[in-house]
Amino acid sequence: MLGPVAPQLRAADPKEDVPMKNELPVDPVALREEVKIKYRDVARNPNGEHHFHTGRPLARRLGYDPALVDSMPEAAVESFAGVANPFSLRALEPGEKVVDAGSGGGFDSFVAAHQVGPRGKVVGVDMLREMLEKSRKAARLMGLVQVEFREGLLEEIPVADGWADVVISNGVVNLCADKKQTFSELWRVLRPGGRLQFGDIANGKPVPPDALRDIDLWTG
Repeated sequence: MLGPVAPQLRAADPKEDVPMKNELPVDPVALREEVKIKYRDVARNPNGEHHFHTGRPLARRLGYDPALVDSMPEAAVESFAGVANPFSLRALEPGEKVVDAGSGGGFDSFVAAHQVGPRGKVVGVDMLREMLEKSRKAARLMGLVQVEFREGLLEEIPVADGWADVVISNGVVNLCADKKQTFSELWRVLRPGGRLQFGDIANGKPVPPDALRDIDLWTG
């Protein structure tokens, strides 16, 4: 599911804040640890058996530019595990500053770097050190000096207020327990009038409370 979003939020009711923060369906720390286990394996063993598609076949299936994907080394593509193509919503402009929220192995950051060019800047943010090591090595291999990767959570993005022209994300928001805090951070790092372009997994029907509390369903 792709989500083009204009940076506008309604005024929050103060009475709504407490239950959202104190009554999350799952423990965020426990959920993160489960996510790390699954995606650590994607970083270390990208061609292994996973319950989702990965790599070049996935990039082709999602409609990424074949010539650009083919030009990248295997290390830059093999751990890609997105769910859509955020760039199909709108191409990035040369010189734009971009945050890739949940950058994983760096594939979307590398696509963004190609679009914004040497005058642009891309900051990828991920919580998994194995993915950060992989993405940094791939960026050096391709000579993409306009890309950097920072360790951090989507609930606490290590980027200054209003820095980004565009925030992209691909299949990561659904793995965050505190959606309200996550979107607050995405808006915070965007400049006024900036764009959020993301692809993610969404459910069209109410989820039973027991299922909401099942971490295995969140990660599976």
